[in-house]
Amino acid sequence: MKMNTNTNKIVVLWTSGDPEVAEKVCLMYTEAAKKNSWFEQVVLVVWGPSAKLLSENPMLQTKIKAMQELGVQVEACKRCTDTYGVTAQFEKMNIDVKGMGEELSDYLKDGWHSLSF
Repeated sequence: MKMNTNTNKIVVLWTSGDPEVAEKVCLMYTEAAKKNSWFEQVVLVVWGPSAKLLSENPMLQTKIKAMQELGVQVEACKRCTDTYGVTAQFEKMNIDVKGMGEELSDYLKDGWHSLSF
């Protein structure tokens, strides 16, 4: 029997454009998951309306930077950032902007836990 070695990895899919969901649920949990070692690897994917929200909200940008410093890997959907005109801004924030459809599918096929907000 093959042991699943990815049970200690989580990808958090952030799609909501609601600032309260971002601050009080999504980013709070994602940061705590890394800070408290609930998961060894924590990836946050910024997708859809969350890209617009993040581009306009300095407080959330500060939270993302702090999470990156803890070791949370932050990625964003390139089509989404292009749609909102924020790709360059995200790249300056050291967010890995790329096509996310196949990437997310690979996380799921590789057995990563997933959580969506």
